[in-house]
Amino acid sequence: MASTTLMAARPTPPSSPSLLQMKQRDAVYVVAVPLRAANGPPQMLVSAAYSLALWDAQHFMVAIKPDPSLAQAFIFDFQPKDPEGFYAAFAAAFQRPIPGLILKRAMRRLPKSRCWFVGYASSDGVDVADKFSEDWPTDLIVGKHDCRNYTNELVEHLTGEQRVLDRLRASLSI
Repeated sequence: MASTTLMAARPTPPSSPSLLQMKQRDAVYVVAVPLRAANGPPQMLVSAAYSLALWDAQHFMVAIKPDPSLAQAFIFDFQPKDPEGFYAAFAAAFQRPIPGLILKRAMRRLPKSRCWFVGYASSDGVDVADKFSEDWPTDLIVGKHDCRNYTNELVEHLTGEQRVLDRLRASLSI
């Protein structure tokens, strides 16, 4: 019996709860890409604005990385059904509603530029984002109900942080 006591494994001290929780929680990122426009002068104008890092000439999305050991991430994106169409440009210019859609895509890895870590999801990030997206109204109005609003509200839903794009813009001095 005495030998049993000597052979029993000593309990290992528990890891720091915050470190353990961070390993199990989904990482949340904001990603910016160039706006899309019709070929020709509209596309050249949008590309030039993006190259100059004009904040309002970017399309924002939310990336969720469920497993820190894997490079794969899921992108949630709210955009016009036809972002390169004439009607989308016309509606954007006059702040008219246009049909939008929410895309969920798997990416092999996160982009290396214009991708910012913003926090950890309080629960299963992909599941929360799926449910959030189901309830999101898809009539898009540029400047009033667009990718910026979607990104801000989804990040708030996932992490609790409000107006994440304002914070990023201020911290990047753009």
